[in-house]
Amino acid sequence: MNIKKIDWLSIVILCFLILLGLINIYSSAHTNLLDSMFSLKHPFGKQCLFIIASIILFFLVQLFPFKFFEKFASISYVLSIISLLGLFVFGKSISGATAWYQIFGFGIQPSEFAKPITALALAKYLSDFNSNIKTIKTQFYSFLIILIPIILIFLQGDPGTTLVFLSFFLVFYKIGLPSIYLNLFIGFIGLFFLTILFNKQIIIISIFFLSLLLISYMKRKKKSIKKIIMYSFVFSAFTLSVDFIFNNIFEQHHRDRFNIVMGLQEDNRGVGYNTNQSRIAFASGGFFGEGFLEGSQTKGSFVPEQHTDYIFSTVGEEWGFLGASLVIFLFSYLMLRISKRAELQRNLFSKIFAYSTVTIIFTHFFINIGMVLGLVPTIGIPLPFFSYGGSNLLGFTLLFSIYIKLDSQRTSKW
Repeated sequence: MNIKKIDWLSIVILCFLILLGLINIYSSAHTNLLDSMFSLKHPFGKQCLFIIASIILFFLVQLFPFKFFEKFASISYVLSIISLLGLFVFGKSISGATAWYQIFGFGIQPSEFAKPITALALAKYLSDFNSNIKTIKTQFYSFLIILIPIILIFLQGDPGTTLVFLSFFLVFYKIGLPSIYLNLFIGFIGLFFLTILFNKQIIIISIFFLSLLLISYMKRKKKSIKKIIMYSFVFSAFTLSVDFIFNNIFEQHHRDRFNIVMGLQEDNRGVGYNTNQSRIAFASGGFFGEGFLEGSQTKGSFVPEQHTDYIFSTVGEEWGFLGASLVIFLFSYLMLRISKRAELQRNLFSKIFAYSTVTIIFTHFFINIGMVLGLVPTIGIPLPFFSYGGSNLLGFTLLFSIYIKLDSQRTSKW
């Protein structure tokens, strides 16, 4: 382990985020029985244990040689897929998702560890022989690597984690995937929400007229015209399929959450209760916050799952706009730093894994903050290094510690 080349600043930021998370877990799970806080039956006591385990895991990862992660990436991926398959037989269902193994009183979620392992498998495949992501063969196998865990996790009833795996497409785009995929992905997301909000006939007519305008503007560029026609047909076909996807693939509680976020229905006592209470907590926090252990929403336990998925609402209420801004700044700086160091990596395996690291963190960060603020539907995505949860913390520690190890072998300076 080359101590001089280790990204100590990222480690310090991460430790600060974990400490802030622990403080807010204490606050959100606080009771008058202080002795019970350190019990392994209490979230705070368990999180302390998880942090100790994460520290041990971090240092263990640093002891492995650089080539170990490359050499055993494929084997680790296969074992990860087996662990996901095992959930269909031995898994425990919690909140409608069969995503946990119950071992000695602790719940272990394999999908959390599948994220860094899938990142290793992708980095391994794409770095072997300098695979060109622009070829159909490479795209097929790259998509297959993320498609297998996506299908297994989706069938287990965990759409939130499924979205995290879809974010790997941003990594593909970063290393040269043709823009057509990203255009289609963004287009599908936009059309999905627009079709729910408006009549699908209106959307298709709008696509038709927009295509005509673009064709008339680019009438001398035959290749561009062919792309416009292709996009219009694909987007129109997708628009026609939105009703089927929304009504048959998503569960009723998912549909309700989409409708609430888009303002199509209001249910502050039912499905929208969490989001509504979270907004109240933020509003009561103001600029400076109500103070540690002084949040009325937090003390009254009005926000369900506040120490897990809704931990950021505690920050907003007790630490106010200033505290929330500090947390957002720390996450943003950490992600920008990892991205910058990824750009300077000369080793393709390390570069791709670093891109995957920042993409996974960003997806969790963006969805969780948006979920707490009511900007995206509630889908059960924890805030990295911050929310309560052993599998979540250990999974992200594994991801981050591997990044630190690979980054320490970087030859270029920054």
